[in-house]
Amino acid sequence: MRFRPSPRQLDYFIALAETLHFGKAAEKCNVSQPTLSSQFRLLEENLGAGLLERGSGDISLTAAGERLLPLARQALESLDEIVVVAHAGRENLGGLIRLGVSPTFGPYFMPYLLPILKRNFPDLELYIREDRPNLLEEGLAAGALDCIITPDIAPSGQLTERELCHESVSLAVPRGHPFSGLEVVPVSLLKGEKLLSLGHGFRLHNDVQALARAAGAEFLQDYEGTSLDALRQMASIGMGLALFPAAYIASEFPKEPNLLLKKVEGIAMHRVMYLVWRDGSSRAAHYEKLLSLALEAVKSMQAEGVEAADT
Repeated sequence: MRFRPSPRQLDYFIALAETLHFGKAAEKCNVSQPTLSSQFRLLEENLGAGLLERGSGDISLTAAGERLLPLARQALESLDEIVVVAHAGRENLGGLIRLGVSPTFGPYFMPYLLPILKRNFPDLELYIREDRPNLLEEGLAAGALDCIITPDIAPSGQLTERELCHESVSLAVPRGHPFSGLEVVPVSLLKGEKLLSLGHGFRLHNDVQALARAAGAEFLQDYEGTSLDALRQMASIGMGLALFPAAYIASEFPKEPNLLLKKVEGIAMHRVMYLVWRDGSSRAAHYEKLLSLALEAVKSMQAEGVEAADT
């Protein structure tokens, strides 16, 4: 019979890939280091490929290891799903959901979603990971996450994307700026203005870049913020103008005395948030139910500029 790695061997491989240390990997898997080492060596021998480079005290993934790591994660996730579907059923959304959320939306949305989930599924375990959208999508594809809430994702034949809400985006200018007396800022007036942005991997980074190109504005790549709070602080001291989504504005701008919010005329200023999972997942019914509860949470936010998607 053709060799098939055991789930335990795949666990050892993933632990080694994540820790790059045999002792830490063994501790993570609750086994002795000799047990893990021998089973991992057996895995490499039967595969006919080295998965780790072993140097002087350091280890790293080989090219084969890099290719096989996402497949190992997907294989274990498929085994987990067999157990979930067989035992948990639909009444508790599978018992565990690993949910990825964009940090430009999650902190202002999850406080509304969590009580609804707790009320409807008190025994549900929810693992929440906040990260940049590009990293969330990688985690979803690799099987490290079950579903994600992310903005403006491109359609993919490998993913199911469901609209959650539409969210307006506004331009923040410091008090005393020449634009402070305008209700709406024509995009042409932004020519030469400095625009602040979040770092690579955020959709808002792409949005600011597109606005800078359309307006002839200066895109400040040397001053990319790591969070919306950092961006707001830089804008408030006059380092540049910045874009902010409506959910963040509703949560944080009531206590911001130094910035004014403006609409921009002549360019689309909104984004769409999606709930996304892998196409063909056996847990699609769980995620559809999660979507219905998430839509309920969006409506309960009652935030100006945040509208639940049509169902």
